[in-house]
Amino acid sequence: MKTILLIEDDQAIRENTAELLELAGFSVLTADNGQRGVEQALATKPDLVVCDIMMPVLDGYGVLQIFNQNARLAGVPFIFLTAKTERTDLRHGMALGADDYLTKPFDRAELLSAITGRLNRFEHLRPEYAATPEGLGAFLDDARAVGRLESLSLDRKAHALRRKQDIYLEGDEPTRVYFVQSGRVKTVKTTDGGKELITGLYGPGEFFGYLPLLEHTAHGDSAVVVDDAELVYIPKDDFTQLLLRNAEVSQQFIRLLAGRVREREDLLLGMAYSSIRRRVADVLLHLHATAEAAGQPSIQLTREDMAAMVGTAPESLIRTLSEFRADGLIELLPKTIRVLEPEKLRRARW
Repeated sequence: MKTILLIEDDQAIRENTAELLELAGFSVLTADNGQRGVEQALATKPDLVVCDIMMPVLDGYGVLQIFNQNARLAGVPFIFLTAKTERTDLRHGMALGADDYLTKPFDRAELLSAITGRLNRFEHLRPEYAATPEGLGAFLDDARAVGRLESLSLDRKAHALRRKQDIYLEGDEPTRVYFVQSGRVKTVKTTDGGKELITGLYGPGEFFGYLPLLEHTAHGDSAVVVDDAELVYIPKDDFTQLLLRNAEVSQQFIRLLAGRVREREDLLLGMAYSSIRRRVADVLLHLHATAEAAGQPSIQLTREDMAAMVGTAPESLIRTLSEFRADGLIELLPKTIRVLEPEKLRRARW
């Protein structure tokens, strides 16, 4: 059952409207001024607000401003009730983010139509979106409609970058989030001793570069194109809107951002605490799964990059790869590696 918060200082209108809404099957919370309405919303988050404009203590504009500034209430559908029909008042309310207006006196059909229309609009998000260019596009379209994100940039142009091209450097100020449409990108960090460590390898359907935006810090590593790639950019302001303007939108966006975070965390922990043999096997299995998902028969990554992922010297990597080849677990070619026995390789880590 959907909960409607009705904020109206006129007792007769408030009671009659609440009765109509209850008969229509809604749970109704009521408040006789804006301040009490905000208190009600903070105690029990409503699915939609119907709010008068001209009220004592705190008017409807003030209520909407508080909703917009509160992370928990931002994005709740908001309908104004008003006896004022001047165009300037309508424009002011819409500029603040109101979803609709009802002018008093209104009839039952008008009220229910406005409420149903707003609630239906806010139910258009899918349970999940595919981590593909098409899935991202569908999500951005729905997010714009559902979350009142009219200023959200919908330019989905894919930017082509060449192999070994720098995307950003360690210490750069973050300005956008990146989505890999095709190709691969690595993020690398250079130690004080000049050794390069790969902190992430990203392929089609994955996001990167967003942690500094969340932490309000400069980039802590550099991003470099591994293969010719196409990236979609999400500007910083759009990223902030997707996270903060609407709870449902932000939840879906976080699911898309997360990707294989747990898998990547496990890989990094393994680099820190496991033997070289296990680390090499884990990286091989990870890259094998990624290649399979992309429909590729083998792993295409330089020995230097793989060594940086494992966190070891190329010589140590090559020696361990030779051991796995001797055991019949992998096939080594000049530019690729093919995992022949993934389950045996998993057991051979020990």
